[in-house]
This record gives sequence, structure tokens and C-alpha cells, in this order.
Amino acid sequence: MTDLARIRNFSIIAHIDHGKSTLADRLIQFTGGLSEREMSAQVLDNMDIERERGITIKAQTVRLRYTAHDGLEYELNLMDTPGHVDFAYEVSRSLAACEGALLVVDAAQGVEAQTLANVYQSIEHDHEIVPVINKIDLPAAEPERVKAQIEEIIGLDASNAVLTSAKSGIGIEEVLEAVVTRIPPPTGDAAAPLKAMLVDSWYDPYLGVVILVRVIDGVIKKGLSVKFMAGGTEHLIDRVGCFRPKIEQLAELGPGEIGFITAQIKEVAQARVGDTITTVKQGALEALPGFKEVQPVVFCGLFPVDAADFEKLRESIAKLRLNDASFSFEMESSAALGFGFRCGFLGLLHLEIIQERLTREYDLDLITTAPSVVYRLTMNDGTTQYLHNPSDMPDQVKIRDMEEPWIKAVIYTPDEYLGSILKLCQDRRGIQLGLTYVGGRAQVTYELPLNEVVFDFYDRLKSISRGYASFDYEQIGLREGDLVMMNILVNNEPVDALSMIVHRTQADSRGRGLVERLKELIPRHMFKIPIQAAIGAKVIARETISAMRKDVTAKCYGGDISRKKKLLDKQKEGKKRMREYGNVSIPQEAFIAALRMGEE
Repeated sequence: MTDLARIRNFSIIAHIDHGKSTLADRLIQFTGGLSEREMSAQVLDNMDIERERGITIKAQTVRLRYTAHDGLEYELNLMDTPGHVDFAYEVSRSLAACEGALLVVDAAQGVEAQTLANVYQSIEHDHEIVPVINKIDLPAAEPERVKAQIEEIIGLDASNAVLTSAKSGIGIEEVLEAVVTRIPPPTGDAAAPLKAMLVDSWYDPYLGVVILVRVIDGVIKKGLSVKFMAGGTEHLIDRVGCFRPKIEQLAELGPGEIGFITAQIKEVAQARVGDTITTVKQGALEALPGFKEVQPVVFCGLFPVDAADFEKLRESIAKLRLNDASFSFEMESSAALGFGFRCGFLGLLHLEIIQERLTREYDLDLITTAPSVVYRLTMNDGTTQYLHNPSDMPDQVKIRDMEEPWIKAVIYTPDEYLGSILKLCQDRRGIQLGLTYVGGRAQVTYELPLNEVVFDFYDRLKSISRGYASFDYEQIGLREGDLVMMNILVNNEPVDALSMIVHRTQADSRGRGLVERLKELIPRHMFKIPIQAAIGAKVIARETISAMRKDVTAKCYGGDISRKKKLLDKQKEGKKRMREYGNVSIPQEAFIAALRMGEE
């Protein structure tokens, strides 16, 4: 068991792309965690998607040995965390297992929205924060300006910030020294009853469920019978170890240490993140505070393009759920798209990544319905219910009021894009709370309905600001809104996959846009097809696809006009009858294109 005074647990926090994973690589390399041959770029990002997109999705842990300038050997537990808003949950879990954090800031970009969000989380956990200014070898680097920014915006003393370039390996030893000298060691009592916090769990095809734990008190070792306090299940530990980043088996984990255990658990659902692990006999009496349950924010339907793939989709979603407990699903069926699943995600990037993993790892062709959020309905009889799927909306007459989730968004942007960004937020029913200038950039704070952000807000923001604006948000609860359910009718039949909940003021423009788009996408039939957008019984937009016609008067040479009229009337009757019985086939591409309408 390692002496407590020689353990340091720390995480690396930063905005997206400020160099967290590259710094982790250098620290592993410097301390000899992997040989030169085994080293690869972003060694902790082990998913294909993480490597391709250059982002971290799962927080990863690695244990390093470092001999400091004082001649003592230290055990460093490093956690590399994601930077995206959607994975803020991963960050909060990692921070709870540490005593300090390295705050990485890009020497050219400076402090950004996510930097702030992560720092505040770290401060809430009472962490010692060591500022690290990365990428100092870039031509545009201005370390002094960034130091001033850190002091001005965050209020941290940055006079002794470590200057590094993770890519070129400059200043890596200084980072390790700062960790050893400035981050406090953990506290704990080896003689006390076992208390270990379950930080993360994932499924490994060879080992079953692997559980990452941070031991607070007591000792955890092989052959121990443990129980999960929140889950109420009991298990026998069959393996204890740590990652360096390769798996190394250990005899035991003592207080303050971070490592993994396996206990022949088959389902990740049994190993809930934030649970407390203690011994079956003479265990701890009260559980650790744990983490708040993660709540899905965005919902959408996933349907297989080929109905025969439904079973395959069910299996694939269940497998993905093994490694990502923050995503939920339930079965649903749609008249237009057949059987599929209604899934809940933490945000749009999370949705995109799950969808891409299903397509890539399980070879599925999917249709995604328009993303929607959770609404709270108060009925006339005083009961409340939550609405996840627009097509389940009860009759508008029975609803007293309807509330939608709102968020508080902080946007950082260079000055020249400010006007367009303010207009974008106004168009999305935003309420401006503040506008300040920090370090030469504008910081705008807005309250926005989540419904408006979910659709395509992030993409629009990036395209308006050429990628320079950064955006971070937090939920601030539900507010009443004048919301209506808009149905799309094709040939007087409602198409449930295209129904959506919109604000009354925007229903006309959304409806008009959608019916115009469908008119171009649905092929002509032998009869006229009306396409309508309706709120209840009131039609707010309409387009008509004209029928394909045969020239029935071609055989008439001259003669009385009434002969032609008779033939045309007969054709009209036939078309009318055809329309009564005719089915309109809407091609799959039309659905996909219509659902992407917001991207224009």
C-alpha cells in the first residue's frame, strides 16, 4: 500500500482542443508509462470516433510513477476529461475522485466558455487548481495576455502558471513538479470500514464489467465480499488493478488510491456510477454523497431504414447502453417509419456520436426523427405529465398550460461577429441578460428555450462566427410557453414522424418551410396531393402537388366542344375516385430531407 503523502490524484480540465489529451500523452511518455514503440498520439482516446474527430468522449484514468526533485517516488493518478458540454457529466465524476486539477489554457485562444464551466465545477469540489498555459511555441501565442485573462476572468493567481508545449514536449517536467508540490495528498484511514466510490463502469468482452473506483477509507483486495449500497447487490471481487495505461494487477488498493476492480458482473446497469462500495461484514454505515442522476435532455426516434434490421438495432442499442449509462431508450412505432426506438441523450453531440457508432460499429442504416425536448403538461384536472414524443400529445383542449425547459447560455465571441450572434439569439426567443468585454472578446449571456437550441443552434453559431465563438450552457428549469402542436397532413393523412411542437409565433414560418420542402420531395402521383401544416383543425400552410395527366382529348379531331368537355369530366371523376382510395408513397429521402429542414 502506498504512503498517503506520496499519492497525488488530479484531472486535466480545459476547453475543447486546448491540448488535454496531448498533455496526458507527454506525461505518460515522460514517466515511462509506455515505451517509445507503444506510444501513439492521444493514447487515452481509444475509440475510433475520438481519434477521427479529435475529441475526448470518455474520461480515462492512468497511474504514473514519478521521481521528483526531492528524490522521493510519487504515485500520480491522472484523469483526462472531455471538453464538450454534452459530456460535462463525465467531468464532474472525474473531479469528484481528485484533489486537484491542471487547468490547461491555449496560449493563443485564451480562456473560453468551457474553460470557465469546468473551472467552476473544480472550485465547487474545493480543488487546488494549477494553471498550465499550453501551445507556447505557436506564432500567435501570447502567454502574458493569457495570464492576465486567467486572473481577470477566473480570479486565479496565474503568476506561477506553468508554460508548456505538449506537442513539442516543453515544460513537461515542470508540470509534474507542480503536481507534486502544489496539489495536496489525499486523506483516508486504512483501518476504517471500507468506503470506495464507483467513478465509472464499462463493459469489457473478456473481463465483464470493469469498475473504476476511488478508495476513500479501508482497503479493497481480491476475494473480498462487497456490496453496492445504492444498488443493494453483493459481489465477490476477483481482480484488482490499475492502468499504467496497460492493465497491471495489484494485491490491493488502499485509501486515496484510484484503480479498477472486476467482480463477474454481467450488466453495467448493476454498477451505477456514484454508488458506494463497502464490505458485506462490518461495512460503512452511510453512503458517500455520490453524483446526481444524469437526466437525458434531448429525445429523438431512431428507426432502421430496412424494417428487417429492427432486431439488429435492438441488440446494438443494448450493447451501446452497456458502455454508456447516460443514454436511455424505449420502443416506439410510427405509421410512416415502422418500429424503432425513442432515445434520450445528453445533447446533440451525444446524439450524433451514438448515431455514428450505431452506423459504423454495427453497420446499420438509420433514420433519425427531429430532436425534441421534454415538456411538462398541466392538465385541466390539475394532474401533470411529461411529454417526450410530440406525437403522444393529448388534445389541446384538455391542457391548461405547457412548460418547456430553458437554459442559460454563455457565448464568447470576437467582436466582429457580435451583431449576427445577437440577432441569432433574438430570433430564437432569447432574453439577453448581459454583455461584457473580457480580454478583448465579447461575453454574451442569454436565456434561451432549449427547444430552439436543440434544432441547429450550435451549427448556426459556428457558421456565423467562422468557428471562433464558443458556447456553454446550463439548464435553469421549466417555464410556461405558448406552445402548439403542428401536424403535417399529406393527402389529409397526418404523418406522425414529421409532427413537432413549436412556439405559436414561429408556427407559420416553420409550417410554410416544411410544406414547400415536401412539395419538392414527394413525387407526383396520378391524382392531386394536398400537403398541409395544421394546428388542431386550423390549416396554416398548404401546397398542392399537381397530378400527372394523360391527354384524353387527343383522339378528338374538331367537332363539338361538348365532346371534349365530356371526356375531361370523365377524367376528373376518375381522378377524384383515385384520390379517395389512392395511397401516397412518401420516399424515405423525403423524410430525411424534411427532418433536416432546420439546417438551411
